[in-house]
Amino acid sequence: MSNRISRTVLFAFLCCMNLSLPLHRAQAEDAKKPLNVLFIISDDLTATALSCYGNKVCQTPNIDRIAARGTLFTRAFCQGTYCGPSRASLMSGYYPHATGVLGYTNPRPQIGDRATWPQHFKNAGYYTARVSKLYHMGVPGGIEAGSHGADDADSWTERFNSPGPEWKAPGDGETLEGNPDGKKPVVGGNTFVVVEADGDDLVHSDGKTAAKAVELIHKHKNDPFWMGVGFVRPHVPFVSPRPYYEPFLPYEKNSLPQKYPGDWDDIPKPGINYKTSVNMKMDIRRQKKAVGGYYASVAYMDAQVGKVLDAIEDAGILDNTIIIFTSDHGYHLGEHDFWAKVSLRDESAAVPLIISVPGKHANISHSLVELLDLYPTTAKLCGLEVPERLQGIDISKVLDDETLNLRNAAFSVAPMRKGFLLREHDWAYIQYGEKAESGVELFDMRNDPQQFTNLAEKKSHANIVAKFQQKMADKLTDVRNNDLK
Repeated sequence: MSNRISRTVLFAFLCCMNLSLPLHRAQAEDAKKPLNVLFIISDDLTATALSCYGNKVCQTPNIDRIAARGTLFTRAFCQGTYCGPSRASLMSGYYPHATGVLGYTNPRPQIGDRATWPQHFKNAGYYTARVSKLYHMGVPGGIEAGSHGADDADSWTERFNSPGPEWKAPGDGETLEGNPDGKKPVVGGNTFVVVEADGDDLVHSDGKTAAKAVELIHKHKNDPFWMGVGFVRPHVPFVSPRPYYEPFLPYEKNSLPQKYPGDWDDIPKPGINYKTSVNMKMDIRRQKKAVGGYYASVAYMDAQVGKVLDAIEDAGILDNTIIIFTSDHGYHLGEHDFWAKVSLRDESAAVPLIISVPGKHANISHSLVELLDLYPTTAKLCGLEVPERLQGIDISKVLDDETLNLRNAAFSVAPMRKGFLLREHDWAYIQYGEKAESGVELFDMRNDPQQFTNLAEKKSHANIVAKFQQKMADKLTDVRNNDLK
């Protein structure tokens, strides 16, 4: 993850910020209560947009509140770099190539009667609820329709959708992508659109999601619960109420990553992302407006997170609730002239991950971890059986000792590019095709953390590439060696 926040900077931030959440209380009566799980997942969120990860422009005080109580992971990676595979993976407990869910379907046909993450808690007597997008759900189409998408009904005691107007919201809108002459109206689909919307938070999907989550928290505060709260921002379209845009206006003041001529010259064709400044026909003005629209969406989503956190505090259950915040994958904001998701570079494959557990102190972990690790970790923390079949690992020990390194590598895939990533501490290795027939990328993460120089074709690094090719072959065999076949 580029522009990674240092341990010293974050701890200074945590010590200085004015927290509205109280400190943990070590009361015996609280310790006896079952631990709840509040799982908050944003959509298409890069960690570098969060102030607790070092962003100086986009302020996210509510996500920062979780970081001030929890463990912030600087090297957390998704298992699929777009929504469908990533969400099916973390919810089922299996890598995408284990279940074969490489697109936008639900994993149930592949996993059969094996319990999903929330279903495992449901089977243990927990109330389980989904509010908006946990499994894949089309944005904006599925949000406009208020449909279940690729949801799994067996995972939930109850489930709720949060319809919203999305790109049709009244306000001032502009289509930034594929609109060089400015004649295209505001359009739907997976398109870069900014709408400075009229009305308040509750007009939009995420405002409704927060309101429903608040209602459910108070209703079930005396029940053990696993509650998934899925916010759809900052996924395009970048639609938020007008006040959230104010810090990022005028758009011309927003900064873009440094651009380097010939940046793509040393990478294979599949390594050039599916959305670029070139094929989107976005000039500098539109690129800066895209950054401002994205940040406004992040700020709006953060405000909704705050409402949910306030409800946990007001209900008196903060001291027996595990709070997790993450995203389904990262997002490019102009790095390498790339935009959006899908790529296997750090900006797209890395995710923000914060885990707050009652009785644990705030810290920062640089261990490599995967979203797959959340299922076994929360099961362990809540005293439930940890199914041996799961392909993630229990990372709960790092919550007490942030110096632990729990993985040698993180694994992620980009199925639409037939791409595979092994991300170690010192190296990022990407190959396209199971036998690397469509190209290879190798980056020295110590000396080139922003991944500008592909070393894969250098004779001096041939042995390293060969070793990674064998590691990748072994990993793919191991991923598929499960009880689903």
